[in-house]
Amino acid sequence: MDMEKTIYGHETVKAELARMIREDRVPHALLFTGPEGVGKRRMADAFAAAILCEGASGAPCGHCASCQAMRRGTHPEFLALEPEQRGKGTRQIRIETIRDMQARAAATIVFGDRRVIVIDDADCMNEQAENALLKTLEEPAGPVVFILVTSAEHALLDTIRSRCMPIRFGGIPRGDIEAALRARGVEETEIGELARLADGSLGRAIRLQEDGGLARQEDVRAFLRELPRMDMSAVWRRAKAMEDMTREELAEWLSFLTMFLRDMLVLYEDGGSPLLYHPGERSGLLGMLDALGLSGVRALLAETRELDRRLRTNVSLKLQTEGFLIRARAILRRGAER
Repeated sequence: MDMEKTIYGHETVKAELARMIREDRVPHALLFTGPEGVGKRRMADAFAAAILCEGASGAPCGHCASCQAMRRGTHPEFLALEPEQRGKGTRQIRIETIRDMQARAAATIVFGDRRVIVIDDADCMNEQAENALLKTLEEPAGPVVFILVTSAEHALLDTIRSRCMPIRFGGIPRGDIEAALRARGVEETEIGELARLADGSLGRAIRLQEDGGLARQEDVRAFLRELPRMDMSAVWRRAKAMEDMTREELAEWLSFLTMFLRDMLVLYEDGGSPLLYHPGERSGLLGMLDALGLSGVRALLAETRELDRRLRTNVSLKLQTEGFLIRARAILRRGAER
């Protein structure tokens, strides 16, 4: 739980949060915002432990009764909310979850003098839940600190964001990601590529290593090569394979596609640029760029981003992936005919 030892990067954020505790000026609501997988939730838990700690050093001591209860997961004044997935629908925080939280927030404090409530992936609240939370933020019940965690700040109501102090997280330096992977026992031969493709997200690097994410990168590479020549029956087969992915897996697949397209845009500006996700594939990327043209790369990138956006809503994956592939195929075929 020690913010200095278990969370990589974010030294400025750590210092700011520790100073709030030492100076006893923790606001009643904070919004931890930044890229996915950079440690926002872990920081929120550590900050909650530090707030509830019986000491006042700015970090959890790890020894007092409060810290021990946090370690066991039994602290009566700490509550963490997360989205729930039902069937194949999107993950949501629903109104009943917020109402249960409101009852907990209003209860008498029995351990210490404050309560902390963490809402992870707060952007996943549905409209009713957001409106209910807004009322609680406007009229907090007693000494309660809310920590909202999100990778999609602008998906939240403006009125919720305006009632929270923003704490902004950036990406984790590549060296820190490599150190974290090394500490996890990852093979040295994989560390460099994983850290490069992680794009500042330790969580992403770990998922790539554990879940065979690098195989999805190869699948995206094959997709870019094969799609212009696919007939419609092959398009339907590919759409079915994408539909069978979880939304998280498909989002990762799209992120790999975005990286390839981003590399092409970088090479358009500077063919010798070292700032590539795939530095060993410069010639192949230049070939695809030449075939697609700048307008084709931009059009395919726009389609990719739109599908990624729609994944966060309750849309039919079948219809969305089929439509995406038909439009992407048309873009790539136009490029191939140049």
